[in-house]
Amino acid sequence: MSEAALKAPGAAAPSGDANRWKALVFIALAQLMVVLDATIVNIALPSAQTDLGISDGNRQWVVTAYALAFGGLLLFGGRIADLWGRKRAFVLGLAGFAAASALGGAATTGAMMFGARALQGVFGALLAPAALSLLAVMFTDAKERAKAFGIYGAIAGGGGAVGLILGGFLTEYLDWRWTFFVNVPFAVVAAAGAYFVIREPEGGRNRNPLDIPGVLLSTLGLVALVYGFTRAESDGWGDAVTVSMFVASVVLLVAFAIVESKVKAPLLPLRVVTDRNRGGIYLSLGLAIIGMFGLFLFLTYYLQVVKGYSPVKTGFAFLPMVAGMITGSTQIGTRLMTRVPARLLMGPGFLVAAIGMLLLTQLEIDSSYGALLLPAMVLLGLGMGTAFMPAMSLATQGVEPRDAGVASAMVNTSQQVGGAIGTALLNTIAASATTSYIKDHIAGAASKPQQQLVMLQGQVHGYSAAIWFAVGILAAAALIAFTFVNAGRPGSNPVASGSGVEDEVPVPVVAH
Repeated sequence: MSEAALKAPGAAAPSGDANRWKALVFIALAQLMVVLDATIVNIALPSAQTDLGISDGNRQWVVTAYALAFGGLLLFGGRIADLWGRKRAFVLGLAGFAAASALGGAATTGAMMFGARALQGVFGALLAPAALSLLAVMFTDAKERAKAFGIYGAIAGGGGAVGLILGGFLTEYLDWRWTFFVNVPFAVVAAAGAYFVIREPEGGRNRNPLDIPGVLLSTLGLVALVYGFTRAESDGWGDAVTVSMFVASVVLLVAFAIVESKVKAPLLPLRVVTDRNRGGIYLSLGLAIIGMFGLFLFLTYYLQVVKGYSPVKTGFAFLPMVAGMITGSTQIGTRLMTRVPARLLMGPGFLVAAIGMLLLTQLEIDSSYGALLLPAMVLLGLGMGTAFMPAMSLATQGVEPRDAGVASAMVNTSQQVGGAIGTALLNTIAASATTSYIKDHIAGAASKPQQQLVMLQGQVHGYSAAIWFAVGILAAAALIAFTFVNAGRPGSNPVASGSGVEDEVPVPVVAH
């Protein structure tokens, strides 16, 4: 890749960073581990619940403990990466994630499992923004940046589906504990490679003292928000605790914004999020994730419960979506990112994904995988891969190097909050539609087989009703991308240098 590095004085990679492509392998491996973990554990959950004697009421904490720690601490993790150095934060995050995974695999009680999952979330919140911000400061040439983020975006988008396959294999043929233990070799290889290969550019640290009020307000506000949506899924939107969590999150996050506007060294400099382009990226990504998370959930249940697929077969059924994401990200997005404005990739990408989602509103009990699910998944993958690639790249491009960690953390935060909202919102819509359908049709079912058929029809009706909302959400994401993201071609604007001072850009680029 040296040719690209020689193109222009301002486009060359930092000296001493000749191993940046090798570094990308280990950064991508760490990202794959974090993304895999989000779905691999869901596949193992029923077996783990039985072995550890976790009640139905408490099983949600296997997912919630991770989501709360990860979502709540992302901004803090990004700031720590800016303060300590991204390489150090990256290696420490990997080591901690591996240790927490080993603890989860060795769990003998439900409480031990919940604690391990929370620890995974803590170290994941340090690891994820460090990984993305390392790419932000190591790849400065426009074409190299496009390729690097194409690979990263494909892994971020497709890793969840790969997790379904791997989780199915491990759970079906080995033991659910291996869905945790498998993280250890991933982490060891990534940490060792990063230690020897990554050379972080000098001068990009943010050595200001930590904004403790900002840390507390942002962490508590995000935890309250994520927990509010998680609780809404299980206890309803009108539940007193659910409502109080939402009220508390609004109060805490408003207080956080006020504090950040007044303190000398804020945890999240408001310039990071108030930029028109960058704000559009965060908002559109969050909305897109809302639609995608609900879809993974519904299709997993549809394939296993309604169609009777095994966990392994279900995982393989998602492969066309993974292939579409990889193609959209590494071929379409990468090739066009330096040639057309980002909004002309993001907006159409989200619309293509919405068309794929629209096909799935026709879901019925006897729907054909080849005639309906396959084309829908391909369209979803292509659209999301094409849109995610420039979004990941623009979200940190043009920021001051000292802010790269928190800008990266905001990408992850928008995705994490979007995932929590998507799971709760779409699940609630599906459950309500299912209940209504069964209530209206169960009286006409005389025999037990007929009643079981109505129950299945009710489930599928609920899925399709929720997917209609997901179509609208993806259309809104496209509208936001077209409206807010007005930067020119990502390669046409200067990228922040390693000097610690942001290059002057007439229109800040928002993709990274």
